[in-house]
Parts: sequence; structure tokens; C-alpha cells
Amino acid sequence: MADGAFVFGISEFTTQPWSFDEDVAHYAAGGVDAIEVVEAKLDDARLADQMASIAAAGLTISGVQPRVRTFFSSRMMPDPPALQDRVAALRGTIERLAKYAPGVPFITNTGAHPKGDMADAMRVVAQELGELGRVAADHGVLLALEPLNPTSVNVESAIWTIGQALDVIADSGSDAVGLCLDYWNIWQNDDVEGAIARAGDRIFTVQASDWRRPRSFADRIVPGDGSIPLAALLAATRRTGYDRPYVVEIFSIDVDDSLYATDLDAVIARSRAGLAQAWAAAA
Repeated sequence: MADGAFVFGISEFTTQPWSFDEDVAHYAAGGVDAIEVVEAKLDDARLADQMASIAAAGLTISGVQPRVRTFFSSRMMPDPPALQDRVAALRGTIERLAKYAPGVPFITNTGAHPKGDMADAMRVVAQELGELGRVAADHGVLLALEPLNPTSVNVESAIWTIGQALDVIADSGSDAVGLCLDYWNIWQNDDVEGAIARAGDRIFTVQASDWRRPRSFADRIVPGDGSIPLAALLAATRRTGYDRPYVVEIFSIDVDDSLYATDLDAVIARSRAGLAQAWAAAA
């Protein structure tokens, strides 16, 4: 990362209406540095060519969002229902995509425990991450556990704070397991800047968007357009020495003013401008 600059990434969730090929073309044309790959957008019959197209377009890979990325079922990913089938799917994703994304974090979260048992969820996920951490290390990639916002508890996640995620990461016993730090999810944590400091070099990827009072389960807005103190969070993250991409991840579903129905190139440009403004303020 050059002095005064940041590596700007876009998650393919941000441009959900586009295909993978459209994402790569538009991101390259829009000056995006890195792509967060969403496995569900990949075509198995063209996988090698699609992954090769990323570097050919001048992009790097910031992270991978597996097709099945939660250990327990969730509202967004209810199937397969069985824990071991979900673990097997995540392992298959690592084995299939790692060679195209060396050193890259594969993002996961707990899912929602069927009985709302947070303690059991944390125990099970730590154990499974320990096993998958060995698989990831053998394949030269990482795993990044993401705590979600309290709006998602017992719907998408069993954990909602950085501290809870760090406990699971520590209990996994794997150096290949770290944190996915999504500002939308954690900005309301108590002493969030202190928690980011404690995470330190276990932060494997950072995601950004902005907050308005949600009108659906998936209602995020462009960085700089909402309530999140992005400059303070960026400053805290920079103090840890984090030097990977900052990835804009926006979901905009079941709302009347969905960003998915607008000019997505403009969403990307506005997102870069909003992050750049917060980055400058963080300095």
C-alpha cells in the first residue's frame, strides 16, 4: 500500500445484478483494485478462464465468499441443513478455488444455531475452524470469521462482537484462522476501536458500507452516506498495521430504493469517493 493511498476492493455482492464477467469488466474500467469473489457467480464449466480473467483485467483477489459459508443454517443459506454437509461444502470450496487465490481469506460466519445456543455454536465453530484451518494452510489460503450485526442474531449468526469472534479464533488453535472485520456489522460494539486494536494482525480482510436504520435484512448504503464513523474505524484499523484491501460490500434487497436498481458504476464511484474521504480524515 502506497503512502496516502488504500487498496480499493468491491465485493461482487455489491453488484449482485451483474454476472461475474460483467463484474470483472466494470471493476477494471472503474479503477477498482481488488475483487471479492462470490463463488455463487462462478460458472463451473468456465472456472479456470474466469479466474484467469481477474489478473488479466489488472485486478487482485481480496477474498472469496464461499457458496456455503456458514456452519449452521441461516436465512440466506438454509441448505444443506446438516452441519457436516456444510463443512464438506466449505472444504470443497477451499480445495477448488485456493490455487487461483493464494494467500487470500475465505470468508465464513457461524450461521444461526437451531436452538439459539450461542455457547454451543462457538464451541462447534471453533472446532470445525481448527480442522478447516489445517486444510486452508495446506492449500496456502486463510479463513476469516465474520461476526455479524445484532440484527442478524439467531437469523444469520450466533456472534455479533469482535471479542466473541476473537474467542472463537483463539479456540480454533489455527494461525490460518482470523477475522473478517465488516464495519457495518461491528460499528456499534462497545469500545470498538479497542476491540480492533486487540484483533491486531488477526484481521485478514476489511469490509465497508454505511448504515441507516435498516428497512430489511439487507439494507446497506454507500460509504459516507450514513451513520458509521468510518474515519475513526479506518484509523483504528490502520494502527494495527493492516495492509490488505478495503472492500465495499453492500446488500440492498427488499427496499424501495434498492441500490441494485440504480447505476452500479455510479455506486462504485461513490463508494470509492466516500472511502477516500474517510481515509483522508483518518490520516
